[in-house]
Amino acid sequence: MATATLNSDNALRKRKGAHSNNADHVLQPPPAEETTETVWGKTPTGTGEVPTTSGVASLFDPRHPKSHLDIINLSTLAFQVVIFFAFPRSITRWFFLLYFAFWRAAYDGGLGWILTKQSKKKWIVREVQRRGWLDESRRPDMRQWIKNEISGKMGKDYDFEDLPLEYNTWLLFRQVVDIILVNDFLSYCLFALSCFRVPDDLSTFTHILRWMGGLTLIAFNMWVKMEAHHVVKDYGWYWGDVFFERGALVFDGIFECAPHPMYSIGYSFFYGLSMIVGSYLVLFVSLAAHAAQFAFLLGFENPHIERTYGQKKPIAMRTPLFATSKRVPSSTMSDPNSDKSSSPAVMSPRSPASPPPRSRLEKHRANLSISSSIDGSTPAITDAETEPGTETDGDGLEDPNEEGVQETRFSAADRKLLKEKRRHYQAVSQHDLNTRYFRKDVLGLYNLDLLRASDFKLFLLVAYSFIFIGLQPLSPKGTQIVHFLHALCWRLYHSFGLGLLLKAQSDNKWMVRHYVKHYYYPPGSTGGAIEEAFDNWKGLYNLSSCMTYMSFAGLAWSTYSVSGDWTVGDQLLRHTLGALLIALHVWTARESYEVLGVFGWFFGDFFIEDYPTQLVYTGIYRFLNNPERTMSGAAFFGMSFISGSKLGFSLALFSQLSHWWFLSNVENPHMQKLYGDSLRKEAGLTKTIRNVALKNAKLFDGGRAPVDIKRVAQEFAGTFEKVYEDTVDVVEEFLTSARPKLSEVVQDTKVMLQQSKERLVITRVSNDLSLYDPTKYHISVVSANPEGPLRFHLGEPIVVTWRAPSTHSRRDWVGIYRLGANKSELVTGVNSAGKWVPVHDEEWDGDIPNVNVGGATPVGHGIECGEVTFRSGRLPWQTGKYEIRYHHDGKYNVMGSVAPIEIYVEKPISLDFASVRSTLMRMVVLCLDSDPSLIPSNASTTPTPSSRSTSASPSETSSEAESLRDGDDFRFWSERQAKRISIAIQGAFDVEYAPEVIIGDANVSSLAGRILASREILSP
Repeated sequence: MATATLNSDNALRKRKGAHSNNADHVLQPPPAEETTETVWGKTPTGTGEVPTTSGVASLFDPRHPKSHLDIINLSTLAFQVVIFFAFPRSITRWFFLLYFAFWRAAYDGGLGWILTKQSKKKWIVREVQRRGWLDESRRPDMRQWIKNEISGKMGKDYDFEDLPLEYNTWLLFRQVVDIILVNDFLSYCLFALSCFRVPDDLSTFTHILRWMGGLTLIAFNMWVKMEAHHVVKDYGWYWGDVFFERGALVFDGIFECAPHPMYSIGYSFFYGLSMIVGSYLVLFVSLAAHAAQFAFLLGFENPHIERTYGQKKPIAMRTPLFATSKRVPSSTMSDPNSDKSSSPAVMSPRSPASPPPRSRLEKHRANLSISSSIDGSTPAITDAETEPGTETDGDGLEDPNEEGVQETRFSAADRKLLKEKRRHYQAVSQHDLNTRYFRKDVLGLYNLDLLRASDFKLFLLVAYSFIFIGLQPLSPKGTQIVHFLHALCWRLYHSFGLGLLLKAQSDNKWMVRHYVKHYYYPPGSTGGAIEEAFDNWKGLYNLSSCMTYMSFAGLAWSTYSVSGDWTVGDQLLRHTLGALLIALHVWTARESYEVLGVFGWFFGDFFIEDYPTQLVYTGIYRFLNNPERTMSGAAFFGMSFISGSKLGFSLALFSQLSHWWFLSNVENPHMQKLYGDSLRKEAGLTKTIRNVALKNAKLFDGGRAPVDIKRVAQEFAGTFEKVYEDTVDVVEEFLTSARPKLSEVVQDTKVMLQQSKERLVITRVSNDLSLYDPTKYHISVVSANPEGPLRFHLGEPIVVTWRAPSTHSRRDWVGIYRLGANKSELVTGVNSAGKWVPVHDEEWDGDIPNVNVGGATPVGHGIECGEVTFRSGRLPWQTGKYEIRYHHDGKYNVMGSVAPIEIYVEKPISLDFASVRSTLMRMVVLCLDSDPSLIPSNASTTPTPSSRSTSASPSETSSEAESLRDGDDFRFWSERQAKRISIAIQGAFDVEYAPEVIIGDANVSSLAGRILASREILSP
């Protein structure tokens, strides 16, 4: 039932006697002196007077005649009463539970489904038309019966013959609704009474409160229903707005007390009766029934109200929040040869008449100014530069077009210049503020990004909390195992997880790409993604380092036991060696940091290319090329020695090997790529050993000793390097040879997954195929280049012409599929995934065929032809080759096909601003379905790159929002359209953006600048 009233003052009204047959004609209200008015309703087939209707109370009024449907209704009610009194409560309880469930399902499920179809496609009215129930020539008996059913319940102002089909269909629908509503209500009441009991564990006072509370809720429910009916009348009570129009929604009366009172507080009767009967079963059934009613509200009522009365709002619409700034440089508003102080256009800020200082909000608006340039830093908000001492408040500049301003103050040149300048002064919009201050913020765990350090810490905190909540008391052995697994996980994440992440960053800037794709950065912030990626990497690396050491310390502590006698065994030795190793590790880390600095400590050369870097072999690096290779695990071995645990020692050894893998496979290859031959081949320690060996060569005989000692020293120093270099070479050679095969396997896997999704279809074939000759069917694709291959840009509509025998099934349809997805040329075995269009669109209701209406244009003898168009959501939004198939009778028998059809994305001629912008302009128009309300107003023009901030909407409008709209701005109806643009950009420019980034820009020039900046920072 409708949840709001219809404003009778806004309803279509007309004086009695003035009729109109034009469905699109808006009737004007009668003159003021007329007092007798009649509310009129508008339908697609005409406009008619809305007669007076009677409510459900007339069903029980003996003075009103009863129709056949009324008799059926009263009979079902009487049947329930007989059952209630004829059978014991043990039987009626379960009977009425099932009986109520049936009527509740008929209400929320049946009516919800029917009303949804009527709301979307006028299904009920079309069914009445198809079956001819109100057509005197086709079903005269049925029409007369319906007329008698309806007319007997209406007043004298009702005329069956004069009212539109939609209104009479609604009156018939009302009687069916009455059957469901009253049976639903009575079956619930009888079910509740069948469960009546008096709880014996409550006091008399509690019983009194229970009855008083129940009766109060019932009385309140009755008041809510009556008030709601008083507001919405029968028109809203019986969902009349799904059949015909009568006015606009106005929330009044009870609808101002609670949201959807008919479905919320309007069901307090359920809970009142549950309190009176004292049954938990009734309470839980009431809760379930109420939940079903809310499902009806969410599934039908709200979407219907949105479809009927809601106004669709585009996404990324730049609506100004503040008045347009009018500040301009004084030098531009006066003659260069004239005295600036005499110009009336600008007031000095020091003068007594100057306006008060700008508010914080206005200053904030000025601070949002971003300069526009050809490199892509093209903001949505611009402001003018003001000379010192000439800046005034936003209202300080007099508008020459405003009333009361003398025209002599401004020359023609000044007026033209002012008009051009004011184009730059765009007001702040809510869309720009949202994209500036909100960037996929975490809400609970929604928008969680584990590559953001703060999000990762939040995830860890929540995970640890759940682990500790579920952790049961453990034995000492179990505690040690938990600590071991904890430390092992952190070691795996630190060495291999972050190692692979850093390697991907070195190879193709993967982490920077992630931020470029998923996060919006204001125009001009070309380094924003790099900075944010590096900041979050630093947070992740520091967190991982700390947790790696702390988790290992936890393992050592859980396995540590204090000995009573330190002089016995190796207790003192283990503690001494352990302390020394820990001290060595701390010294090594400190010395390394002194040389590397914060930039090298956090692997800055993996992210920042323009940072001044050079190889420095000072401090500890004078002695070792990479101290981490030999001393990075000293602390772990030290803690394992102190604890005396084999478990700790094994993890320390694994940690050392893991870090060697990190150095050999991540850091060393990157250093080699970055510095090449500049890397030192021989460390200071190796050089010293070699020199010492050469000086003492005289101790050996034969003169060959120096060479042998040199070789021994080099082999000793490079043993580990050689082993790992050979291992790396073998692995890389294997991966290089296997990469094509792996890529092929991955691609085949993607295709198989896509095909498995598409093959989720039950292939239906026709049994009468022998009656049709497939050779008489033909389809072709209309192409702009008939002589060339069939190629269409992504999003470009595809027009298909068809020719078939005049006896062809009117349920024929055409689908588009990836080339090769169907193995058979005779039967389609792949789901079209919505990429299909019916041959006769007017004869289909979604996926269900309707009545045969109209036909194709006959050509020759016994041949019909026509055309269908794939557009918008019917098009495939992935590049590749496709085929189009003509199917028979709503089944999957193929009568004709055309292939191949290539879907491509146009790439720019060169990577300059003008080419990229031109390519983007076409993409945006196609991805937005060429909707004039969405596409840029510059789409039909070819402005220069600098027009991003100076172009204005070509449409002349008084709306400030439209007058300030940038010519390159575009909008969306849904995020799906932004996803289309993202796919097109990835195909044309090899840059991937999330839909949120596309929506954030919502401007062709700004997006072009972003693409150029992204390719610059992502280039190898």
